[in-house]
Amino acid sequence: MIGPGTGVRVYLACGVTDMRKGISGLAALAETELRQRPANGAVFAFRGRRGDRVKLLYWDGQGFCLYYKVLETGCFPWPSPADGTARLTSAQLAMLWEGMDWRRPSWGSPPARMG
Repeated sequence: MIGPGTGVRVYLACGVTDMRKGISGLAALAETELRQRPANGAVFAFRGRRGDRVKLLYWDGQGFCLYYKVLETGCFPWPSPADGTARLTSAQLAMLWEGMDWRRPSWGSPPARMG
């Protein structure tokens, strides 16, 4: 994915977002619901009602970038609306973007001991 590098702050809008919103509407949500400045260099993630769509809003220093992904099967793991806002690491964002459950990553078994 072309986008923000490692170490970026990531905020999830818990619950459901109207996926018809564009950059201006999502920037307004970042300001009102997440209480963050949309142009502060953070990534803001929003999920649709069905759970198979996610939008990421990011200010790259020159303008807003809007990333949109629709899964063919399954849905994106998401916190409940009662949680309000969730903070993720850039590694968790990468897992989220791939459709993996960033809350419970499935780590492989440790390497077998040789010798």
